[in-house]
Amino acid sequence: MQKVSEVMSTDVHVISPDATIEEAAQEMRDGDFGLLPVAEDEDEQLLGVITDRDIAVRAVAEGKDPDTSVGEVMSEGVIWVEEDDSIEDAAQIMSDHQIRRLPVVDADKRLVGIVSLGDFAVDSADIGPVAEALTDISSPP
Repeated sequence: MQKVSEVMSTDVHVISPDATIEEAAQEMRDGDFGLLPVAEDEDEQLLGVITDRDIAVRAVAEGKDPDTSVGEVMSEGVIWVEEDDSIEDAAQIMSDHQIRRLPVVDADKRLVGIVSLGDFAVDSADIGPVAEALTDISSPP
């Protein structure tokens, strides 16, 4: 059984809830990723996440200014996976919640990485659960 810790990205950028959505969008652009965990600092527990979709739907589409705080548009109630969970469990969580990326936490619920469906597809010998999760995520609720 392959663990999430074996395929996750550990180069995780965290953004403050007080940062602006412009700063978040620039960091996403520069790092080529679509999700930023939101925390007061890297050693704190997660407050939420902000995605490129949050910026588009909750900010731009609502006419908010680029200096709007991340905290105003972030997604709360973070769904995460533990680093020792199997990739099949992570794929099921993604499928159940129709999301493509998950923060990864350790036993103390501290952020240690991010895992995406792409990570599973590249590093997994058994792509079945990943294909099923992608199908479920891509299907309308």
